[in-house]
Amino acid sequence: MQLDLTGRHALVCGASQGIGRATAIELAGLGASVTLLARSADALAELAGQLPRSHAEQEHRWHAVDMLDTGALLAVATDLAIAHPAQILINNTGGPPGGPAHTAEPTAFEAAFRQHLLAGQALVQALLPGMRAGGYGRIVNVISTSVKEPIAGLGVSNTVRAAVAGWSKTLASELATDGITVNNVLPGYTRTSRLDGLLAAQSANTGRSADDIAQGLLAGVPARRFGQPEEVAAVIAFLCTPAAAYVNGVSIAVDGGRTRALS
Repeated sequence: MQLDLTGRHALVCGASQGIGRATAIELAGLGASVTLLARSADALAELAGQLPRSHAEQEHRWHAVDMLDTGALLAVATDLAIAHPAQILINNTGGPPGGPAHTAEPTAFEAAFRQHLLAGQALVQALLPGMRAGGYGRIVNVISTSVKEPIAGLGVSNTVRAAVAGWSKTLASELATDGITVNNVLPGYTRTSRLDGLLAAQSANTGRSADDIAQGLLAGVPARRFGQPEEVAAVIAFLCTPAAAYVNGVSIAVDGGRTRALS
């Protein structure tokens, strides 16, 4: 199985922690040069120094930028594409705050749309020429199982994630003839700071302990445990390899069997 990414360059968004961080480590371990992107300069600089290096041509870089700032994001991505064309894009960023859809302010939907879909569009447009020129491209969007089954209490996220899934499926059809695949990975309940924050928020709203709420969530997961970031990262990394060249336009749940939908 061809899993080697030597000579490839990956841009990993949301790389300072959680699934993004684990994905950067996994891709570097497969031989890719990795550029890290997130808001926290200190965390990115530290991680860039820790990523695996298996050959002399493998270089790791980082840029601190906010995914909400579309203009700044596009400027960084454009400069990067000129200096170091990337063949792999991992669209990953923190999820919107929880809460019902009907009580959310319109500005909450606007911000989430900018952070998730507009940011992804800016990055794709900046990196696409390099992918086409190299005859190789992998775009992986880290979304949520909510695109298959909306999750209670995540109204804004459910709405915007579905928009990203539709955008991704459209791109998959448009770019396939260029040797570029576009896929979605849908993490289930994964032990990250976002999950901890959601548990804490529900605990504050209900008066129940975070552990009690966690056990309630796990009751709906056949695996009876939360996922680890590294488990999600392994699926993301596979989709970036030559071995996954014929996997295109799919949404893969990594959720311990929690999602009941067949497609």
